[in-house]
Amino acid sequence: MALHLIKLCVGATSIADLEAWIADRADTARRAGVPFEQIHVTRMVPSRKDELIDGGSLYWVIKGEVAARQRLLDLRTVVDPDGIRRCGLVLDPAVIRVEPRPSRPFQGWRYLADREAPRDLGTSAGTADLPEALSRELRDLGLL
Repeated sequence: MALHLIKLCVGATSIADLEAWIADRADTARRAGVPFEQIHVTRMVPSRKDELIDGGSLYWVIKGEVAARQRLLDLRTVVDPDGIRRCGLVLDPAVIRVEPRPSRPFQGWRYLADREAPRDLGTSAGTADLPEALSRELRDLGLL
């Protein structure tokens, strides 16, 4: 059974904002002629690597809601400019929207069991194509 991580998406105001940031980084790498890898660096190293990369994802909390996920491909040791060892979460650049769920702020990342992870937001719900702000407002009004 897969194990996941959950983390605040600091700096992103929406899923579209996160996707635009990833696209910009990919474009920068392409223009520089280097292969693109999305690596998110964290301070602490998860000890359960094998479970995480065996089908796990990083779930992003955006504006107080678990909103999207990216599949974890690998965990690597990264050394920052000050010589401090960090953990590089290697992510699939594809962002998958999930059924929104409220989440309180927290620091760092947390493990998230597969049974507790929100389901992917399918197109069958009929709301997948709604703009994110409209979807959030309709949920807040209890209409979704």
